[in-house]
Parts: sequence; structure tokens; C-alpha cells
Amino acid sequence: MNIIAIIQARMGSSRLPGKVLKRLGDRTVLAHVVQRLQRVPQLSQIVIATTDLTQDDAIAEESIVLNTCVFRGSEWDVLSRYYEAALLYKADAVVRITSDCPFIDPEIVNEMISIFHQSKVDYINNFTKRTFPRGLDAELFTMNALQSAHDEATHVEHREHVTPYIYQNPHRFSLACFTSENNYSEQRWTLDTPEDWDFIHEVYSKLKVPGVLSGWKDILRIVEKNPELLKINAHIEQKKLETNS
Repeated sequence: MNIIAIIQARMGSSRLPGKVLKRLGDRTVLAHVVQRLQRVPQLSQIVIATTDLTQDDAIAEESIVLNTCVFRGSEWDVLSRYYEAALLYKADAVVRITSDCPFIDPEIVNEMISIFHQSKVDYINNFTKRTFPRGLDAELFTMNALQSAHDEATHVEHREHVTPYIYQNPHRFSLACFTSENNYSEQRWTLDTPEDWDFIHEVYSKLKVPGVLSGWKDILRIVEKNPELLKINAHIEQKKLETNS
């Protein structure tokens, strides 16, 4: 089975413009995401999906530096961007990752792929029953599910956020959710605001060897040893989907 990872990335951000090309240590946030996914043995390919806007030329250039495939498509119809990229690279299934997750864990992604194979579901994520910190989010879905969403979804949020049409329709698609043993859902490790950047930068600086890939449990130990770090961005509210209400 040809399973590819598609990382959506763009320079535009309402709360932290240019966040994916900010430098965390000796590389960009986007580079951290790519290099972590390169440690997932069950992935055939990694594709960066950005927009066709001029401002995102920088994303395309960084993709070349990272020796990673790049696809350019619609800014707001991200569902079509994913679908067209998946078609181009002949995917049987797609792992969806956003570029604002520099601590994404390859072991979590690989385990989700294994469950996907074993259970033969259409879709799996690790956040509809959230137990992992926000910022470790991953999704995996079949090409058939992606095509159905692309062909049928009409709500603006379903087009912009790619997968809600799938996981909000359990009567149409077989679904699964991967959870951790303990609940860390109150922790925020994603990059969306200046406060998130301060948190991520502080955690990164405390790694034993900054720049060397650390798993999510290594980061969890840092946070548990330095609980004051969680206060940096604890007040940030995640944007909610209208279609979830």
C-alpha cells in the first residue's frame, strides 16, 4: 500500500504569520516536521502541500532545500489541495499533518498506521477523543474516503479543514481513534500564537541535545519537571469548528 504523508503549510496565519519558517534551533519549524516524519518507516513519501500564492514561494523553496516533494494548490479549499496532491503521487492512503507541529512523534504516527492496517478502517486520528497534547495531531485515511469528501463536501469548513466531513459522518465511514494511557489533553504543544512559540522555544532549549530528535515522552518529562512552562500558553483558546457544535 502506498501511504504518503501530506503536510499542509502556508506563510499566512492570522495569529503568527510566517510561523512555519521560524527557526527553532538550527532549522525551520517545517524542517523539524519533515525530519520527524522521515523517521516513520511505513511512509512511502512525504509531500509538502502549500498554496499557489506568491507569498508561499518561500515554502516551495524550503521544500527544495529539504529535498521534499512540493504540491501547490488552492489557499482555502485545502480539501482539494490534499485530493489533487494524493492523486498526483498515486496514494492509496494519506497521513495528514499540519506544519505547526514541530514535536510530532514518528512513533505515534507509525503506530496509527499499524492500527489502520489491522482494523481496515477508512479513517483514524488521535484527537476526536483527545488524550495526547495538542500538537501531536495526526490523521490517516483511505484515498476512497478522501475522494468521497472531495466530491461531496460543500460546507466551507469541510473544504478548509479537510477531514471533518469524514469523521463527522460515522454512518458513511468506519472510524477509529488512537489514545494514550493517560490524559494530557490540557497541554498545548502546537504553534499558533506568540505564546505557543515561547513555550516551544523554552522546551526545545531544555532538550538534552537540541536538534536531536526526541520523542513526545521526552518532551513530557521536561514539562513535568518544569510545570511552569505550561503556564506560558495555557490561556490560549483553540479555534473551534462551527460544524462541531
